[in-house]
Amino acid sequence: MKIEVFADICCPFAHVGLRAVDEQRRLSGQTNVGIVVRAWPLELINHVWMDPAGARQHADELREQVTPELFRHLDTEHFPTSSIEALALAAHAYRVSLATGELASFALRDALFEHGQDISDTTVLGKIADELGVSMPDDADRAAVRADWDEGRRRGVLGSPHFFCGEFNMFCPSLDIARIPDAGLEIKRNAAQLGAFLQRCFGVT
Repeated sequence: MKIEVFADICCPFAHVGLRAVDEQRRLSGQTNVGIVVRAWPLELINHVWMDPAGARQHADELREQVTPELFRHLDTEHFPTSSIEALALAAHAYRVSLATGELASFALRDALFEHGQDISDTTVLGKIADELGVSMPDDADRAAVRADWDEGRRRGVLGSPHFFCGEFNMFCPSLDIARIPDAGLEIKRNAAQLGAFLQRCFGVT
């Protein structure tokens, strides 16, 4: 019983989307439904690492328009230079158990977006691994990151975050995002769309 999400740890929209799904799962009493966050490494997809200023802009747009409680401590001076090792740590945690993988996926995003930590720093990752009671990632976990990327392309992932549950899938169901010329993004919550998607997911499980 699981919902799969293809996402990059450094994607602000994935941070919001995962929290929204987790909240609705809790409110619906569907605690038996796991969330498997799979790697969608934007630096490999775009052939360039994410611009910290761009991530900051999107985080600010999300905070100002839909999630005032989030992104208050994102620090572009400590923005990671890669997400691969952090994604590999999450993959390693999922090898331990689904619950541990979930905890890792949320903890890594909280470290970046809510605590201003550089999740490409091995010291930061080591502390998170210790708190989870897992070891640091190895080559098998790094290979799993690329395997997820390949699987996501095979399944038609549109971007981060893209949610799958059985035969149902949707890109970023919790948000409506529109680009306004010369004004950035206009973002709104879409509770109805998220609710409908999750109702189908819960019905499947």
